[in-house]
Amino acid sequence: MRPTPTLHIVMNLIHTGGVSRLPPLDTLIALEATARLGGMTRAAGELGITQSAVSHRLRRLEAFMGLALLARRNGGVAPTPAGELVLDRLSGVFRDLSELRSQCLALSAPDRLRVGIGGALADNWLVRRLPAFSANHPRITIELVVVENEAPERSTNLDLRILWVPATEARAASTQRPLFREHVFPVCHPRLVPAHFRPGDPAVLGRVPLLHKHSPGQGEEWSWQAWFARLKLKAKPKESLRFTSIGPAIAAAMAGSGAVLARSILVHDALNDGRLVRLLPTRHDRLSAKVHVVRWPARLAGDARAHAFASWLVAAARETNRDEAGGKRTQAA
Repeated sequence: MRPTPTLHIVMNLIHTGGVSRLPPLDTLIALEATARLGGMTRAAGELGITQSAVSHRLRRLEAFMGLALLARRNGGVAPTPAGELVLDRLSGVFRDLSELRSQCLALSAPDRLRVGIGGALADNWLVRRLPAFSANHPRITIELVVVENEAPERSTNLDLRILWVPATEARAASTQRPLFREHVFPVCHPRLVPAHFRPGDPAVLGRVPLLHKHSPGQGEEWSWQAWFARLKLKAKPKESLRFTSIGPAIAAAMAGSGAVLARSILVHDALNDGRLVRLLPTRHDRLSAKVHVVRWPARLAGDARAHAFASWLVAAARETNRDEAGGKRTQAA
């Protein structure tokens, strides 16, 4: 009797038996997407497959589990009690899987931090200050990843993210630190200021092209109509260009295309070096409805690199805030 083949057969049986007890991963992904989005059509669009393929995967999963996981309700679907249990367990599994890439990268590059940030904040504030961080922490490499604020936090395998969140979500926590809450006010290129402009006169807004920034759910502080009404200006806002994000709108203002309603941090440096000027005194500023925070996953709660970068960010934000409060920013032209 030869022991080696027998051992080989036993090992294969054990392996096959273990795998057969696991639900197929593609069916779990289909279940999570369908439950989260409320229907198979939307799940199919996100997954890049047909609705019938989603339906087939869900049937396979329910056949594997031996009971229904989704029920049709009010034109959509909702998880059954068993489906709720599966989805609850999946949330932790998917979170762990989403972090695998960054954890593997950390093993190969232990001193690198991938930081997600909006393009406007990176271009207009952070990149000018990063050399100071590198000088104090030469062994930590920062890799900036430009991410839209609405993008899912798990989608890009990031170590930290700088997010713009509602003020109610900006409290300090073990995985988050608030950075700054901004003011919104109109700015433009110096050459657009009328020759006989009287400093502080709101009427100037009716004499310069206006750049409109519009995105879903934005606050009243971003509406030229609201500004004109609050300042009691009889003229109607003249639309020049319209943007869905603040970065290109500020770039257009720096190019002399018009005046833009801007956030204080994003134009702080441009005001100080004269690339932009204020059109109204600070008493007219509107407080932004959102706050910038730096956030990291729980797995990095005790990570020295993440702590060093987050602490530096807080200090840099505090310094900029001191400039704002101390009146160092350029006043109305």
